[in-house]
This record gives sequence, structure tokens and C-alpha cells, in this order.
Amino acid sequence: MPIRLVEVTREILPQIRSIDQSCLGGLWSLESYQQEIDNPHSYLLAAITEDRIVLGFACLWSVLEEAHITILAVRPEYHRQGLGRYLVWGLLKQAHLRGLEWATLEVRASNIAAIELYKNFGFTIIGSRRGYYQVTGEDALIMWLKGLHHPEFAQTLENWEQEIRQNPYILDIAGLSNS
Repeated sequence: MPIRLVEVTREILPQIRSIDQSCLGGLWSLESYQQEIDNPHSYLLAAITEDRIVLGFACLWSVLEEAHITILAVRPEYHRQGLGRYLVWGLLKQAHLRGLEWATLEVRASNIAAIELYKNFGFTIIGSRRGYYQVTGEDALIMWLKGLHHPEFAQTLENWEQEIRQNPYILDIAGLSNS
């Protein structure tokens, strides 16, 4: 089952919303996702199968020189199979192509798997936001990665792409690999 990264289109939004509800408790509405598609400063990316089944998705906002990763979710039955890594790589590749200088994100302090994922891409913890998640009152860690606009970051992206190609669950790294 080849998996590829694609920009999100309206026809797969119901699947995106379903993943949001199961993984994030309904963080964004269907209308919010539609606005992300229409916003030129937003980049909404999905990992899909050949049958157009969405396995995960992520979103990036371009804010001045910053790539702000706003959301990332993978269907629970596909956790720990490299899809989160594939999605983060896709967002960082897009940020590099847009000439953005650094990436930031917030992550639940208890989400150890996500924190480790981001650390594997070179993100560092630079602070926290107390009580950031309203439903649970949980703190968010603020993570940051700089140097995305540097020419050597292109080589780093290539190295990560080669690692992703080794993952048996990612059979087709098409889509963004030749952007």
C-alpha cells in the first residue's frame, strides 16, 4: 500500500475531520480546515494511500520568516509506523522551499512520542505555556528549529528523505520528493 504526501483538497476534508475528532477531540471544525485550504499562508498536507484513504495530516502556517506547525495527527492504528516523521519532513521541506528561516510548534508536555519525534528533527525546547490546552489545563512545550533557509538545510532534508525511504511502511515517497 504505497503512501504519499499530498496537499489537502476539499474532497478529503471529511477524513481529515474524522482523524481530528478521534486524535485531537475535534480541535478544528470542517469550516476551519476549508479556510486553511484557501489561505495562501497555510499549507495543509496529508499522507494518503493509493485508494485516497487519509492516514494522517499536518498543517503549517507561514508567519513572516516562521514556519509554525499548528497541527499533526495520525490515525491511531498507524502510530509508530513513521507517518508522523513523513509528515514533519513534508512540512519542513515546504518551509524550506518557501524560504522560511525557522520552525516553531507547541506540543503537550505529556506527549513524549511527539516530543521525541520533533527532537529527532533537531527541534529544541525553548519554553512552555502554562495551561495552554484549555480542555485539560495541560502545559504546552514550545519547540523551535532554526536555519531552514540555509542552503545546507537542503542536504539535511535529503538525508532525512533517505532515512524515510528505508521505512518499510512508507513504500512510496512520491508527492513532495521532487518539488
